[in-house]
Amino acid sequence: MFEQRIFEADFRVALSEELERRDLSIRQLSELTHIPAVTLYKIASGERDPRLSTVKKIVAVFSPHHGKFIALIAAKFLLDEIEGIKVPANGTDYRVKGYAANSLEDCLVMAVRARNDGASGIICAPILASLIEKIVDVPVAIMKPDMNAVYGAAESIAKRL
Repeated sequence: MFEQRIFEADFRVALSEELERRDLSIRQLSELTHIPAVTLYKIASGERDPRLSTVKKIVAVFSPHHGKFIALIAAKFLLDEIEGIKVPANGTDYRVKGYAANSLEDCLVMAVRARNDGASGIICAPILASLIEKIVDVPVAIMKPDMNAVYGAAESIAKRL
C-alpha cells in the first residue's frame, strides 16, 4: 500500500516504485492529481521536498479511501460476464470490479485487497460474508444463485449420472 510505503522508504523512492508498478508517467500522475508536472518532476528527482498538500493529493490517487466501485469476489468465469457493469445509487454510478478467487483463502485475501483498493462495498458467497464482515469496514452483501443457475447445475450433474 502506497501510504505505508512512504513511511518505510524515502518518498521519492516510494513514488518512483508506485509509478513503475502502475505503469504511470509523471505527466499522467499530474493529470490525475492536478499537480503541475514540473513540481512532480522536481519531487521525483529529489530537487524538492513535497508539501503535505501535495503528498495528500498523490496518496488520494494511489490509495483512494472511498472508491466508486463495488468489489465482486468470485471465480474468474463469473467475473468475465459481470465485471464492468454499473450500479446507480444516490446519484453516483458504482462500477463492479472483479477479484478472482479459487479458494476460501483467496477470497479472504481478495476482500482485504478490495478494501485496500478503495472498494465501497464487497459482494461474495454466503459462506464467506460473515467472516469478511469481520475483517473489512465496508458493507458486505451475499451473492445468491438464481433458480436457473441451480437447475442448470442439477441438469449438469444428472447428465453425468
